[in-house]
Amino acid sequence: MKYIKQFLIIIAVSFLGEILNRVIPLPIPASIYGIVILFLSLELRIIPLDAVKETGKFLIEIMPIMFVPAAVGLLTSWNVLKSSLLEYVLITVVTTFIVMAVSGWVTQGIMRRKGSEVDKNE
Repeated sequence: MKYIKQFLIIIAVSFLGEILNRVIPLPIPASIYGIVILFLSLELRIIPLDAVKETGKFLIEIMPIMFVPAAVGLLTSWNVLKSSLLEYVLITVVTTFIVMAVSGWVTQGIMRRKGSEVDKNE
């Protein structure tokens, strides 16, 4: 029952993201609205972490399975993609390295900030 409750909380936040997507005229996907709402709710302690922790872990663990339909969709569109394959590969490689670099810089910045906070507290 606990998992159902946690899943329903996550679904409710996702639904709120869908509503915001319809109401706010910005080209932002509903899932982004939902994840921002969930993040803010957790940070502001509106939703306690224990209220979604186990189900969130489960959903992260099965995330690779969620990409299977998208991969099948790409395979069914192969005739369209084949003519621009080089461009798609180039864009994928370049953006992967950009995401890795930005993630590394952000992580280092957070670690430095937390390290300086620990030094101040000692």
